[in-house]
Amino acid sequence: MPGRALNMSDGWETKRRRGPGYDWTIIRLGKPGHIRSLEVDTSWFKGNFPKVVSLESCNAADVPLETLQDPQFAWKPVLARTKLQAHTRHLFDEIMDAGTASHVRFKFFQTVA
Repeated sequence: MPGRALNMSDGWETKRRRGPGYDWTIIRLGKPGHIRSLEVDTSWFKGNFPKVVSLESCNAADVPLETLQDPQFAWKPVLARTKLQAHTRHLFDEIMDAGTASHVRFKFFQTVA
């Protein structure tokens, strides 16, 4: 959405796993293109923020969602595992060139290791 979040409920508040592993979401982009920068905003999240994130992309406009969810599907790295801070606007201008992207897979980790 355009603009900054007004409070904690105006954004990506979600239930996250508490055990081993990570959570993820697949986002279909409005139109295929090259990812040149990335913003991850943890504003308002002072204790319940993902400790580490990573981003991957693919160019698969006509591929069914079930295929994208397959663990064997080939995703290309865009942002390696990166530690976040609470209540911070994280801007990433130096990311990996993964070519044209139609979808991204955003991973959330609750532990730094």
